Amino acid sequence: MSMNYESCTLCPRMCGADRTKAPGFCGASHQIKAARAALHQWEEPCISGTAGSGTVFFSGCTLKCVFCQNYPLSHENFGKEISTARLAEIFLELQGQGAHNINLVNPTHYAHAVARLLAQPLPVPVVWNSGGYDRVDTLRGLEGKIQIYLPDLKYVTPEYAEQYSGAADYPEAAQAAILEMFRQTGPCVYQDGLLKQGVIIRHLLLPGKLAEAKRVMDWVVEHFAPGAVAFSLMSQYLPWGRAAEFPALNRRLRPSEVRSAED
Repeated sequence: MSMNYESCTLCPRMCGADRTKAPGFCGASHQIKAARAALHQWEEPCISGTAGSGTVFFSGCTLKCVFCQNYPLSHENFGKEISTARLAEIFLELQGQGAHNINLVNPTHYAHAVARLLAQPLPVPVVWNSGGYDRVDTLRGLEGKIQIYLPDLKYVTPEYAEQYSGAADYPEAAQAAILEMFRQTGPCVYQDGLLKQGVIIRHLLLPGKLAEAKRVMDWVVEHFAPGAVAFSLMSQYLPWGRAAEFPALNRRLRPSEVRSAED
């Protein structure tokens, strides 16, 4: 993993920004920025459990999804700058509140800081909760430090990835990243209904994109044995962010679309 803030190559864009002087494509400088830290009850049941997942929402993003539900955080960089020491304190505070795990939401552009922080293992699993747009080299720098990977697989079609997330190489990058994540964790391991180790692949069902959802599922089936990874089909899409500018996305899901995808 490149630790060099002066020529950043943490994500697949490899924009080479000197983040000590100006933000990279992601909007992030060399200073960690986060918008929220709290127990989260609404992740997948095997992540949130009964006590909640200790989530930290980082600011900025390597993707530009037009429908992002966290638009102020990802696109407008809303948040507060914190030190690495303060982030470590937040991890301890969340554990003190009974968090089942520490859940790093959108952490890709702070991977080096996370790797340093996790040099000493935590007593609870760490969740890497990303959009899937991760570099294999960066993930290798996290090996042994992340117990649960929770990536999106938003698209397998480059045209959709370019149109809606500004990254035509997303399918290739995300698929390679997910295979690396699985190499690190191996098959899902559960204890008392909670995921302790493994990969959950998320897919957000988009309006009119049922065929794409099926292509995503086909890719998962082709690459993993039954039960080796978990698959989370998300049907809570709403036209957030800039979705109104894209007529095909500017509506809620139809119940028939959700039923068909679930089938």
